[in-house]
Amino acid sequence: MPAKIPATVVTGFLGAGKTTLIRHLLQTANGRRLALIINEFGDVGVDGDLLRSCGDATCREEDVVELANGCICCTVADDFIPTIEKLLARAEPPEHIVIETSGLALPKPLVKAFGWPEIRTRVTVDGVITVIDGAAVAEGRFVPDEEALAAQRAAAPVGSAGALDHDSPLEELFEDQLACADMVILNKTDLLDDSSLSAVSTGLAAQLRPGVKVVKARHGAIDAGVLLGLGAAAEDDLAARPSHHDAEEEHDHDDFESFHVDLGTVADPDALARKLKPVIEAHDILRLKGFAAVAGKPMRLVVQAVGGRIQHYYDRAWRADEVRGTTLVVIGERGLDRAAITAALAA
Repeated sequence: MPAKIPATVVTGFLGAGKTTLIRHLLQTANGRRLALIINEFGDVGVDGDLLRSCGDATCREEDVVELANGCICCTVADDFIPTIEKLLARAEPPEHIVIETSGLALPKPLVKAFGWPEIRTRVTVDGVITVIDGAAVAEGRFVPDEEALAAQRAAAPVGSAGALDHDSPLEELFEDQLACADMVILNKTDLLDDSSLSAVSTGLAAQLRPGVKVVKARHGAIDAGVLLGLGAAAEDDLAARPSHHDAEEEHDHDDFESFHVDLGTVADPDALARKLKPVIEAHDILRLKGFAAVAGKPMRLVVQAVGGRIQHYYDRAWRADEVRGTTLVVIGERGLDRAAITAALAA
């Protein structure tokens, strides 16, 4: 029997640094033939475009497959299985498959899919890598607001969808991503002082299965030799990876929503960042990302925001066949005021 093709699942919450981690992985892959499957929650693909434009020979257009407008854990049969089958049907199949899940995806249903007969004999889950935004954990982003939850429960009729009987969706998702991990990358350690870093590391270690290592990183700079070759065969170890949603036949993401805003040319990147910050804070936006066209600049501006932390940089020149403009993807918990957010961004 030929050896199974290893697959690495890279999971982690919105803005944790999964795409940056994969870019470093590509740069240190030493010629290994990789295929990438990139999943986006929104309907505009940002992460896949960033990887395709990384300027490295390992980022060939045909090796990057994008699954947008939904979480991969909910579309296994419709999207993921056919994608894997197409990769396996190539005349020259990949040597390793790397899957970047949406920041809102549950990793366990995806790992479970590798037990399907069409895949099981040819692919194995080499490991689940969970990327953690150390600064977000230190800020308490994944700790539920007990007062807000109590108010929501009190306001909702008994038996209604709003009558929550579980912890906050952020906390549940965070715990599920940790519970499935074979390795945890504690990213953005450069944003933490020694005391905060120690506290976050200790807190994470208490939530992990025995033997799961925590690797500290800045800007996702981890060598492919560390990330690949774990040999976990995670599809055979599902019982040891508990999920809050194990009892559910189907799962959805009704707690979250996403939309995008199209704007014109931006006069000044710093002014754009200053305008974004109060909008993000006022509407409790979890994640904002996209591309912007800056007046007088031939380069495309990448915009990334996690909570109130906003970053922007130029990644490449606009192509001749592209329409220059600004598109920002907004992701948050259900109930975002789309009209108010759009109006504020367009002002």
